[in-house]
Amino acid sequence: MSGSRFLLFAVLALLVATPAFSADITGTWTASFDTQVGVQNYTYTFKVEGNKLTGRAKSQNGDTEITEGKVDGDTVTFVENLNYQGMPLRIAYTGKISGDEIKLTRKVADVATEELVAKRSK
Repeated sequence: MSGSRFLLFAVLALLVATPAFSADITGTWTASFDTQVGVQNYTYTFKVEGNKLTGRAKSQNGDTEITEGKVDGDTVTFVENLNYQGMPLRIAYTGKISGDEIKLTRKVADVATEELVAKRSK
């Protein structure tokens, strides 16, 4: 095996053996975005342990625990189970982490899809 092929093989083996890096988004993040019910202002408090994401989502509509949270590389997913005007409302988030921003898409009870950007509070 030539030297360059051996080096390529070694690098590929190392990449396969290395667990996927998950971005640490632990901390406070804020977002303000338009929805069908008006402008929503959110504060997300995240805690990451391994790939598991926990925390809270706070808005003018409530303060809820984040469930089903996961961080995989630069992808984040979680659920906010909001009680909106006495009705349970499942909001599922998916997003891409890029430095101090997370571009999120949230699916509100299979009724609406909304785009937002959360920014890390400093």
